[in-house]
Amino acid sequence: MKDKGFGFIVPDDGSDDIFFHRSRLSPKVYFEDLREGTEVQFEVKPGDKGRQAFNVRLR
Repeated sequence: MKDKGFGFIVPDDGSDDIFFHRSRLSPKVYFEDLREGTEVQFEVKPGDKGRQAFNVRLR
């Protein structure tokens, strides 16, 4: 995840994973601090290749 600048969020409701790019993080949330299993809140918008998360913030 860190080398690529993007990752995927696994929603609690069991729906498909949601793509996010480091540029979609909320201010004061640093990509380098995210780890697998970190709980986040986010908003979803449709993207070219499906749903994408934006305004990603720590829960």
